[in-house]
Amino acid sequence: MKTVRRRGREEGSALIEFLLASIFLIFPLLLGTIVFGLSLVRANQVAEVCRDAGHMYAYGVDFSQPSSQNMLVQLAQGLNMTTSGGNGVVILSTVTLLAANDCVAGGFASGACPNLGQTVFTRRIVIGNSQLHTSAFGNPAGIVGSGGNIQAADYAASASAVASNFSSVIPLPAGQFAYVAEAFVVSPDFKFWGGNSYWSWISPGGISARSIF
Repeated sequence: MKTVRRRGREEGSALIEFLLASIFLIFPLLLGTIVFGLSLVRANQVAEVCRDAGHMYAYGVDFSQPSSQNMLVQLAQGLNMTTSGGNGVVILSTVTLLAANDCVAGGFASGACPNLGQTVFTRRIVIGNSQLHTSAFGNPAGIVGSGGNIQAADYAASASAVASNFSSVIPLPAGQFAYVAEAFVVSPDFKFWGGNSYWSWISPGGISARSIF
């Protein structure tokens, strides 16, 4: 009988040890699986929003207008994005390879402007929380005017108008334009209940996507 009691006690101890191990091993694994599963869902949504924004931008939708910006926010429903804040940002850019005749349009002699032969921004529009993320190709600082347009004199001469490393992604021939959409979202799924903190120890930090037309 004593032996049976010892075995019963040993089995009970093993069960307790298993439950304790589950708390420290299985629960974090389960939580991580849920988080990265949600990340995958959000990544697909962000990619779709980015692709749709770039496609519409390339086809002439003017995203400097509030109505177009509100339409984009509707497409991003569930990502907690607004036209000027929230958890996401969409950066739209028009780029071109600066040729000799573009120097003339900027007020320089043909082939004599500082950015000759460089891929430059001719337009930039930012929708959402601009503090979250910056473009991988650069930021045309202080030269973006009304409607997101950049004057020829500025993109022909300003160093900040140069789209860094863009030619390594898509080489552009002179006279052609590329329409770029970049999206970045910090998923609301990683927020505590109503709080402002993020689970930085398991969150990937944000989800990004890029489309070029």
